[in-house]
Parts: sequence; C-alpha cells; structure tokens
Amino acid sequence: MLKRLFKPKPALAAGRALYASVVAQARTPALYADLGVPDTPEGRFELYSLHVYLILERLKDQGPQSAQVGQALFDTYLSGLDHGLRELGVGDLSVGKRMRKLGEAFYGRVQAFEGALAALPDRQLLQALLARTAYAGAENADPAPLTAYVVDQRAALATQPLERFHAGQIAWSAA
Repeated sequence: MLKRLFKPKPALAAGRALYASVVAQARTPALYADLGVPDTPEGRFELYSLHVYLILERLKDQGPQSAQVGQALFDTYLSGLDHGLRELGVGDLSVGKRMRKLGEAFYGRVQAFEGALAALPDRQLLQALLARTAYAGAENADPAPLTAYVVDQRAALATQPLERFHAGQIAWSAA
C-alpha cells in the first residue's frame, strides 16, 4: 500500500527518466572530443540545456500528457542544476541568485533556438547561436558539426512516437 501511495505519477517518472537520458547524452565524450564543445561547467550547461530544449520542443503543443511530461522534465532539470551548483561548492545563500541567472539563460536559449530552428533549412542562425553559447570563449571553434548534430537529433526526435516520451523512453542519434 505504501508503494502505491509514494509511487511517482507517470508523468513525473517519465520526466525523470527523460532527464536521465539527457544527462547521459550530454555527457557523451564525442560531443567534447569530436565536436569540440569545451568540457567546462558552462559547456556542460549548454549541452544539458540544448538536449532538454530539444525534448521540450518535441512535446510542445502535443496535448496535456505531453505538457505534464515536459513540465516534469523541466522541473527535474532545474533540480539537477540546483544540485550541481551545490556540488560545485556554491553556498546556500548564493544558490538562489545563480539559479535565477541560469533560468534566465535557459529561457534566453529557448527564444534563440526557436528563432534559429524556424529559419531552417538555413543553418546560419543556429550555427551563430551555438558559436555564442556552446563554444563561448573557445578559440578556433567550428560550430558546423554541432549544428549538424542538433539538426539530426531534432529530426530523430520528430520520428519517435509520443508514447515513448510519455513512458520516459527516448532514442538519441549517435554523436
């Protein structure tokens, strides 16, 4: 009886599973070694945010169940950011300020991604966005491979049935 009482709702369980998949994908060594994203807290934040955004975009306007799963994914993402800051040694008094800045950065990325992806098949806006964010401060960075990766991931997610997302299952393309 207690298991049933404390078992997370299906949307919450799906959101958590999708976030675990995001973390695994964003930690793929090829993204750093082959595509040249800096392996720094900022670079990792950009990749986590990118992958979360891609899933949220896929779930957008797909009905109430998709909205619940998307909200659970986003809430889990925020919780992960909070936990990550604390692991990095950010003090309790500073976490709120940092979380606010990260939240603003994420929402800024969402708006920028929406504009850049709306311009596809022209990849210039997306490439410029990735150069400013994922490769910020990296010398001689070429955002073209990461741009192709994003376009490929987006296409792969679009072909997957919503039921898989609702069950917390996702298949990423190889990096």
